[in-house]
Amino acid sequence: MRNLNQFADLTSGVVYIHAAPVALCPHVEWALSSTLNARADLKWSGQEAEPGRMRATVDWVGPVGTGARLTNALREWAGLLFEVTENPSEGVDGERFAYVPGLGLWRGSTSANGDVILGEMQLRTMLDAQPDSFGLAGELESALGTAWDDALENYRMGGVGAEVTWLRQRVG
Repeated sequence: MRNLNQFADLTSGVVYIHAAPVALCPHVEWALSSTLNARADLKWSGQEAEPGRMRATVDWVGPVGTGARLTNALREWAGLLFEVTENPSEGVDGERFAYVPGLGLWRGSTSANGDVILGEMQLRTMLDAQPDSFGLAGELESALGTAWDDALENYRMGGVGAEVTWLRQRVG
């Protein structure tokens, strides 16, 4: 019988490569394959939001924390626009990572329905640091990843109808 205090062993998520230079596509597949210890054979399609660049989506299954490992592997490649999600699992909040050159990396915890979660201490720190509502609004926008969402929205729309690949990490 499983101890109720244990965390989940496996979770799942999605890697969205929103825009990659054509020459970078094999390197992205290599980074995903080596991180997941499973062959990534992505279905690449043109990114309508930025002609000349490619996009791909891959669903994955692996141990809790795999989303962060995938993000670290993909950050090595300049010029890549991507998002990585890790679904919530027993005892663990979900996560969403977004990377946009010029903005850098954003990370947020997510609830079961995908909403970004801001913790009490995070909010209290923002309130203490920003005595006026304008400053607080900016802090909240940053914590919610608004600039990253704004920068990626055109790329997300450019992926309608694209194929999704499944990868399951080999464990052991």
